[in-house]
Amino acid sequence: MDINYLRKNNLIILECISGSRAYGLETPESDTDIKGVFLLPKKDFYGLDYTPQVSNETNDIVFYEFSRFMQLLSMNNPNILELLNTPKPSIIFKHRFLNKIKSELILSKLCKNTFGRFAISQIKKAKGLKKKIVNPMNKERKTVLSFCYVNYNKNSISLEKYLQHNQWQQQNCGLTKITHMKNVYGLHHSKEINYAGIIRNSDSNDISLSSIPKDQEQQVLMYFNKDGYSKYCKEYKEYWQWVKNRNQARYENTQSHGKNYDAKNMMHTFRLLEMAIEIAQQNQVNVKRSNRDFLLSTKSGSYEYEDLLIMANERQVQMEKAFEQSILPDSPNLETINEITYRIRERFYKDDE
Repeated sequence: MDINYLRKNNLIILECISGSRAYGLETPESDTDIKGVFLLPKKDFYGLDYTPQVSNETNDIVFYEFSRFMQLLSMNNPNILELLNTPKPSIIFKHRFLNKIKSELILSKLCKNTFGRFAISQIKKAKGLKKKIVNPMNKERKTVLSFCYVNYNKNSISLEKYLQHNQWQQQNCGLTKITHMKNVYGLHHSKEINYAGIIRNSDSNDISLSSIPKDQEQQVLMYFNKDGYSKYCKEYKEYWQWVKNRNQARYENTQSHGKNYDAKNMMHTFRLLEMAIEIAQQNQVNVKRSNRDFLLSTKSGSYEYEDLLIMANERQVQMEKAFEQSILPDSPNLETINEITYRIRERFYKDDE
């Protein structure tokens, strides 16, 4: 089942322009995102072919099956509450039956956590990008050798420097365990003895041990920082996976404003926190934002990252207080939502009979 199938079979019951164009935050470079709701044919819904969601390859067009849509509404999911409250100019099509679904039947103090948690996740994403930009990783992956050190002149130096100083090759070295000393090994060297080397090859994830003849003298003690190597491998994988999958346009925007954080993530942080405050105070979801200039200036990198964190913290405190004083229920009435879901689906299916 794909989007073409939904359109061909007239299964779409809600279709809206979402994202920046619905928020009133579009710029000439903005894409057009689409979200909506579809209704499975009766035989698929009651049978074994339930499909909760359909999207295109880039995920900028997403349709939720009606039950999934209602379930997410009952959880006060920010994206789905925004979809339900899409401004009229951004609604492409909405079936009249959906007018029965009112926000006042759904909104609750759960929004403090759903919107707030989503907002904080945007800060973490921005911070994570900042770390990746400020600390880029070389494409050439380090080997175990880069995390090994030896005792030298009452101090320690890297194994690589030690080998270079002695003009030794790592494959001519042999290691033995040192009892009671974790990750510490005795290092031996010989061109005549067939040692296993410190590592088998550049792809090795651990050191190699050798059988050392009893008459061979130990050269130095070697320490392998195994935890440091494991951490590096994880960060290396995450970094180059990020490079592969990153949104190039957003990355170039981040580079252009020179603040080394994902400004779009920070813009969404403020949008979400402010929407949560309005929900607590006004009992409604305002999708189109009234402070376009501030949000777009945040997106363009007009503020320092540390200043944005201070402002975000202030809004978070404001949000907490707003929900403490709010008249919203602690959680939605699931029985009411379930009844609405049942009634609306039944009306759709009766119309098709």
